[in-house]
Amino acid sequence: MEVTNRTLLKIIKAKLNDAKGTWLEELPNVLWAYRTTTRTPTGETPFRLTYGTEAVIPVEVGTTSIRREMFHEESNDDQLHVNLDCLDEVREKASDKMTKYQQKMAEYYNKRVKLRRLDIGDLVLCKVTPATRDSTQGKLGPT
Repeated sequence: MEVTNRTLLKIIKAKLNDAKGTWLEELPNVLWAYRTTTRTPTGETPFRLTYGTEAVIPVEVGTTSIRREMFHEESNDDQLHVNLDCLDEVREKASDKMTKYQQKMAEYYNKRVKLRRLDIGDLVLCKVTPATRDSTQGKLGPT
């Protein structure tokens, strides 16, 4: 949730760099952009994982595209039902992709970690916070 909020704030700041106060009008566009952008870990859009089909972006509505030319209203409902039936498989594949992505990121991180052995009696630096500070040591105690 925090990552989502941070991403949305970054998009809002980028879109509204100059226009101060129009963020409310721009918020639906930002949310639409976020929901219809493919995520790297899953390879899917949040919209597809929720509704089982890809969203038609507003630009496609006004222009002719293969997607619009091939649209047949009577077969569309059947196709939407098929997409909903396959939604569990799409979510499982996305979950598998996310697991592989997380493993790959962990391997990348672990390659760069330097192993450091500590023996009993070795001095280590400990961070002292106000909650862990010994109040009997006064001003000259560790900080």
